[in-house]
Amino acid sequence: MLGSIDNIIFLVSLSGFIHFTEASCPNIISRSSWGAVPAKSRQNLSQNPPPYVVVHHSETPACQTTEKCKQRIKNIQYDHMTNRNWQDIGYNFLIGGDGNIYEGRGWGTHGSHVPKYNRRSIGICLIGDFTRNPPPSVQLTALNDLISCASDTNNIRSDYHLIGHRQGRETDCPGDALFEEVKRMPHWEAHPN
Repeated sequence: MLGSIDNIIFLVSLSGFIHFTEASCPNIISRSSWGAVPAKSRQNLSQNPPPYVVVHHSETPACQTTEKCKQRIKNIQYDHMTNRNWQDIGYNFLIGGDGNIYEGRGWGTHGSHVPKYNRRSIGICLIGDFTRNPPPSVQLTALNDLISCASDTNNIRSDYHLIGHRQGRETDCPGDALFEEVKRMPHWEAHPN
């Protein structure tokens, strides 16, 4: 009988240990919470978990409050779906200057952010223009937290490659200042294929 109690205590202790070592993921504001229009259609990634993370900037004014960030994302979705005739907002996630992460197309979904990588990546857009100045630390922290969570939860491969949008097509995105930050991050890939 005593052996059984010891085993139960060990299992309870072990389950407590496992609980404390699980991935700590940031809060992600859902599509419904920011007021997304339903997607016209949805397609799963062809490689899931994807091997690439692509970083973008929106080239729009920044947003520092949740209310302004939600409006900015609605405007981006409207542009992507109406002016560009895409099926939905192009990015899988967006990060505002308020430090919040907003769900775009979400995990496991084919994006419209860089054609060569859309089927095998998640696209993360930092809201603002980061040509001359880097994003505030709150955005960079949220970016790192989201990528770390994605790797820990198998939403991207653990040996993922991180690139800036300009590495997948001819563009200035994600802006010179943000691209310098991206190049210093773990898993940055200088020569992606």
